[in-house]
Amino acid sequence: MSKKKIYIISLAVIVPATMLLSGLLVKSNSDKKSDSPVYKVKRDNLTVSVVESGTIKAREQTIIKNEVEGRTSIISIIPEGTRVKKGDLLVELDASSLEDQKIDQDIRVQNTEAAYIGAKENLAVVENQAKSDVDLAKLTLDFAKQDIEKYIKGEYPYSLDKAEADIKLAEEELARAQETLKWSKQLYSEKYISQTELQADEIAEKKNTLNTELAKKSKDLLTDYTYKRDLAKLQSDVNQAQMAMERTQRKANANVIQAQADLKAKESEFERQKDKLTKIEDQLQKTKIYAPTDGLVIYATSATGRWWQNEPLAEGKEVQEREELIYLPTGNSSKAEVTLHESNLKKISKDMPVIITIDALPGKTFYGTVESIAPLPDARSMWMNPDLKIYTTEIYIDSNNPTLRTGMSCQAEIIIQQYKDAIYIPLQAVIRVGAEPTVYVKTRNSFQPRHIKVGLDNNKVIHVLESLKEGEIVMLNPPLKSATAYTSTQKNENEYGDKLQEKITDGLKKVETNRISAEPNQQTNTELPDAEKLKKQFENLTPQQREEMQKKFEKMSPEEREKMRQMRSGNRPQGSQRQDSGKQRQ
Repeated sequence: MSKKKIYIISLAVIVPATMLLSGLLVKSNSDKKSDSPVYKVKRDNLTVSVVESGTIKAREQTIIKNEVEGRTSIISIIPEGTRVKKGDLLVELDASSLEDQKIDQDIRVQNTEAAYIGAKENLAVVENQAKSDVDLAKLTLDFAKQDIEKYIKGEYPYSLDKAEADIKLAEEELARAQETLKWSKQLYSEKYISQTELQADEIAEKKNTLNTELAKKSKDLLTDYTYKRDLAKLQSDVNQAQMAMERTQRKANANVIQAQADLKAKESEFERQKDKLTKIEDQLQKTKIYAPTDGLVIYATSATGRWWQNEPLAEGKEVQEREELIYLPTGNSSKAEVTLHESNLKKISKDMPVIITIDALPGKTFYGTVESIAPLPDARSMWMNPDLKIYTTEIYIDSNNPTLRTGMSCQAEIIIQQYKDAIYIPLQAVIRVGAEPTVYVKTRNSFQPRHIKVGLDNNKVIHVLESLKEGEIVMLNPPLKSATAYTSTQKNENEYGDKLQEKITDGLKKVETNRISAEPNQQTNTELPDAEKLKKQFENLTPQQREEMQKKFEKMSPEEREKMRQMRSGNRPQGSQRQDSGKQRQ
């Protein structure tokens, strides 16, 4: 068989097969498109709501907390679900360490009380001694003042009068001696007395003369020296007594103040130790917790419903200060505590109606209203999962049904809005093309995209406000490729409105301006002109390198030499100047 025949036969076989395969592929694609899940648009009553799970709690209840400082263990606890009356023992905590502390504190109180009493008695002694010392110093000062007055008004005048009397007596004795000597000389000349008697009278006259002089000198010594010396000494004694009295008063005052401060410190320490003892006694009393009201015992760990966060209460379990132990409901009113995801906060507000179902009471529904939404997310949930933000929400239940008990699990359906005769479609049928909600609506032979206006959704269906009619068919799995990536620069609600893009443009221009303005400074600081570079290079060259540069210079052409001379002289070549000017113009 020739090659031409083989080629013709091959074409005859391959072409029909290719056409058959293409037809099958086209058919499969068309079948696949026709088999896409669709939904027929309906018009019916629509309820937009959010369903959250939660826990039933008593609206009015007494919370029993552990008020013992630190950590302690439970010795005994009343069984959960027990009906108690006011005054019944609920929990008994370990008090062994507190009892030991009480004994030690009793000893400290007794020691500080003894120190306080000693300081109090010491203050009385110091005050008494201070008064005695001050009185003695005052008496010494008074005596010193009396001594100087006594000397000036008594002793000195007496000594002066005595000195003058002594002078007068000495003068009279001298006159008598002189008169006797005169007569003795006359009698001696007439030979009535002997020479010995005459000499005796002469000696007596000389003696009286000396006595007279001594008396006068004694008076002068008294007036000129003794009086001044004694007066200065007595005045000094007064001054010393005055200063001694001031020192005694200051010292006595300081001793009293020190004793008072010591007494105050001892009293403060005594009161502090008594307060500690009172606190320990109070802590001992708080180790036994009694029911403040009648009620049903519910453990706090059961009421929260978070068994994975708290170990159930039991004997031997350690509890810490301010930890909630028991709830005692004081009435039949109840509330549901649920957690809302942050995505639902915009939809839900206070006083919204809520339909509550209890897991333990199938077939029964209860009505309630949203009472409060926490302003901040739950800290425990954030600690376990930082990306999860949920807000604790309280829902008050209207009916006071005794079958509702704390800790029951519940489902709360918060009614956001109800519509009559509304058009809605499944939420999965809507995609966003840009910023517009879009659905794919079935025409004769294909699905065509259509922008619609939507309202609220309940995570299952979404309310359609415009652009869809009842009975139209929409695709449930629209092609995701048609949904463009949405960025904050596209048209959307923002706090700047239409000026957002302008602010972005202005910000970019500002960054570029700052960058350009910083470039010349960088060049000025880092780059040097060519002439300065060449000068620094020539200054740092060794003699051998300079010779080599000289040889290179000799081998250069005239144009190259001229260029080198201009650069060395600080003038840049004309060509480079033209280039720089061109750059500046640009």
